[in-house]
Amino acid sequence: MPFSLLPLLAIEIPWSPNIFVLGGFVLTWHGLFTAFGILAGVQLALRMGQRVRYDPDEAYTLALVGVPSGILGARALYVAEHWEYYRDSPLSILALNEGGISVWGAVLGGLIGAALFAKWRGYPIARGLDIASFGIVIGLAIGRLGDLVNGEHCARVTGLPWGVTYTNPISPGFVCEARPEVNFLPVHPATTYELFVLLAMMGVMYWLFTHLFARRPALTFFVFLYGYSVTRFFLTMLRVDSDVIAFGLRTPQLVSVVTAIVALPLVLIALWRPLEIVAPTMPPNRIPVQRTGR
Repeated sequence: MPFSLLPLLAIEIPWSPNIFVLGGFVLTWHGLFTAFGILAGVQLALRMGQRVRYDPDEAYTLALVGVPSGILGARALYVAEHWEYYRDSPLSILALNEGGISVWGAVLGGLIGAALFAKWRGYPIARGLDIASFGIVIGLAIGRLGDLVNGEHCARVTGLPWGVTYTNPISPGFVCEARPEVNFLPVHPATTYELFVLLAMMGVMYWLFTHLFARRPALTFFVFLYGYSVTRFFLTMLRVDSDVIAFGLRTPQLVSVVTAIVALPLVLIALWRPLEIVAPTMPPNRIPVQRTGR
């Protein structure tokens, strides 16, 4: 590589991806930050729910459904993407402690599971999607910190003035099986780029939701879905940890294209719908208590 293309700010990450190992249990940095992301996401969603007076009990219930649904979706899509390996080793599908999840699977699995449950219980789905979008975006952002430390997603060699190198022998980024020629060279911190975009997206979503979209249920969510689809499509070009499966696209790109095609008309439909009044949501079986003075 010409000297002019060598990164001047290459950051060396020497840490082990494992925080500690206890028997068959392995706590990784990715797992720790994922847990932090889930907790932060639930709390942020509840706070945003207060702004539109979404029933907190319903919000908690949806979180309890959405989180495990997201985990199942994340694993299912990853297994489908790497079916050639799991076909010969089906028991490995249950080995979540060994890693292997798909972010798109987590997003879509969690949303589908929570939406179906909300439909069954008669919860306001559109408002629920809005507040869930804030929980998802902050959860993904915090989780990407774990990706940076673990080095789980192999990326292309960078020609920019910055990059990352992984020097711990057990780090996935130390020996990138997807493309051996990138080993020991500074690569793009692709997941960190996504972190920055997610934080910027959250700021834009907050401003839109509080100033323009509060009376247009589901609009904030569809804007997030479309924006994240575009983000993942282009950032996947910097990664080499998934195979091309169709039309010259990798799995995250193909999912992004399909999701963007679905989300864009829904953005327009939500924009054209009549404004709604933000009112408290109350289950049909909950009777407000009227207090009288004595």
